[in-house]
This record gives sequence, C-alpha cells and structure tokens, in this order.
Amino acid sequence: MILLQSHSRFLLQTLLNRLQNLEKGIELDHHWVEFDDVRYHVQVSTKNPHVLLLSVSLPPPSSETIFVNGLPFGAIDAIKAAYGATVQIKDPPRDGFNLTLKINLSKLPANQDQRQSFLVKIASVREVVLGAPLRVILKHLASRTVAPDIDPLVALVHRPRESFFLVPKADKVTVVYPMRFNDSIDTVLATSFLQEFVEARRTAGLHNTPPCSWSLTPPQELKEVSADALLANAGFVTFVIFPRHVEGPKLDRTVWNLSTFHAYVSYHVKMSDPSLHYAYLTVFRRIYAYTDAASSGILDSGFGSCQTRSRKENSNEQILQTAGPQKGVKKQFILIRWRRLLRKYRYSASSGEESAYMFLWTIQSANQGIVVACFSVCRLLQIMIVNLKI
Repeated sequence: MILLQSHSRFLLQTLLNRLQNLEKGIELDHHWVEFDDVRYHVQVSTKNPHVLLLSVSLPPPSSETIFVNGLPFGAIDAIKAAYGATVQIKDPPRDGFNLTLKINLSKLPANQDQRQSFLVKIASVREVVLGAPLRVILKHLASRTVAPDIDPLVALVHRPRESFFLVPKADKVTVVYPMRFNDSIDTVLATSFLQEFVEARRTAGLHNTPPCSWSLTPPQELKEVSADALLANAGFVTFVIFPRHVEGPKLDRTVWNLSTFHAYVSYHVKMSDPSLHYAYLTVFRRIYAYTDAASSGILDSGFGSCQTRSRKENSNEQILQTAGPQKGVKKQFILIRWRRLLRKYRYSASSGEESAYMFLWTIQSANQGIVVACFSVCRLLQIMIVNLKI
C-alpha cells in the first residue's frame, strides 16, 4: 500500500530551481493540476525576481460544505501559523483561484536544513489549507474537548462537489466517507478493496489503529444529511478517531491521511487495472494453447450452462444467459451463480444468495466464444477459463 505525499513534488522542485537561479532573474509562469482538481499557478516577474506568487484553486465545495471568503474555516489562521512573516496573503486572490500567497524568497532561513524544511512546508500548502478545519477539530480531540461554535455534523470538501463528514465529540471523532466512482469497473474494484481494507483492521498488531467499518447504507450519523450527498455507489467507510491517534506528531499524519482517503483508495483501484490486464494477457496465452483441447471435448459446454470436469466429479453450474453474440471485444458485468467456488472462498451476496459479480471479458472468434472470468477480490484473483460454443 502506498500513501500519498503531503507536499507537491512539482511545486517543491519549482521552488528549489528558482532559488538556484535567483540571481538570473528569469521570468516564471507555470500552471498545473494535481489530484482531486487542485490547481496551482506560480508566477515570478523580472521586475521583482525575489518575490514569488503562488495561487491555489481548491475543488469546488458541495452545498453541505461552508467556505469563508472562498476558503475552509480556519485556513487563514493555519497559513499564518505555518509560514509566519515570510508569506503574505493577497486579498483578493488572482481571478479563478481561492488563495494567492506572496512569498519573499530573500527572507527564507539561511540554514540549509531549515530552508529545505520551510520549502517543503510551502509545497504542502494543500494540506495546510484543506486540512485546516480537520486540524482544528482533531486538536480539540487531543485535549478531549469540542471546538467552540462547531456544528454537530461537519462537512469537509475533499473532491469536486463531494464531501466527507465528521461528528466531533470530546472523546472521539467519527469520520464518514461516501465513496463514489464514475466508472462501473472502478466501483466493483473499490467495493472489494474497501471490504478487504476493513478486514485487514482485524489483523493482529493493528488493534491500536482507528476502528473502521464499511456498509452499503449510510450510517446513523448521516441521517440528517440530504439524499444528494449520500449518493455512494461503493458504500460508506467510517473511521472512529480517538485522542491517542492525534497525540503529538501523529496529528499531522492523521490530518493528511483522512483528508486524502478517497484519493488513496482511487489510486490503488486504478493501479489494480494494469494488474488485471497483465492477468488477462497471461490467461490469453493459455487460451490459445487450450483451444484445441476445448474443441476436442476436454472442456465441453453449451451457451447458458457450463460443464466442468474435475478428478472427482462433474458438475453443472448455471450461468445467467446474456444477449446474443457480439462482434469484436466487449467488457461487461454478468451475475454468475457459481456455488462451489463461492463456498470455497466464503463469498456471498448481501441478499443471502451465494452469488457474486464476476468480471467477464468476452472474445468472439468464428463460431466459438471464450470467456475469461476474473474473480474480483483484492487478495486473490481466481482465473477461470470457460469455453462457450456460440
């Protein structure tokens, strides 16, 4: 598992390059976008080469999230506490941005290590700004209090027009994420990933980590939230944060990990796609070798049912019939009732039936179609080869 870095690597490298070429007075004008639609703009003019303007655009908030002057609550105080007099906030910011910072490069610390640390902090402006309200709430949790004038349910933006929710109390903070994905394949993979993620919490040695749960329905904490904010096609993930999780240096790590949890899941879901494609390539090589064996009767089946042979028994397993033959290559989802396999891996649908969604890749070749079914489980991808005579 890979955790995202809190600082922007491109922004940090831009700052370092600027310091190395400070005396040359080169004009600078860079635009770029990072995950969750956070946009940056760095500008330096030849007239004032020691002053760098850094503008940041945050993801647009949902209706449940409250911004104060275009920023999350507590962001201004967090910026002043993090950067001091070296960084000034320009009011108003540049058009199209939520925040513009004026950085005086001549006021950076003279010590090399301190300068590097300060530049990393500037490159972490995303964490400072978006994590400001979460930091306020968790700081009070560390002292076992609740922040004054805080709502019983707090919505914080983390993706464009999407929020996660906090229920702050003196002894704990409950954090709930509605998990949404635009791609249907990502939704299935994310659901499997989250179920395994929650199960991993029960592993020996992880008993001190925050309790975690996953469900298809909204938890009780979100009963007052509008229905539009609860459109989650991959379920809901809930963490319970206790004071021990935010003590001392743990606070910064907890703020960043909670702020970017959805991006963390999305990253690993997207990274699983190449793994699946590699598995497909491996299976396709086997398919070509097994085609002759299948056509000669070693694997014998008809459309709508699959007959498999093992050393001990022959069994017929029902496959729900799909539409007629399609030309070319097609990816699709199909519900397969594969009772023996599902019992083996202890997987069952919430309806109580021993059913699961399988990912099928269908190839139509002459009068014979070959289906490769990949069982979408994070810790195991069981590859099955079925010959269907169309």
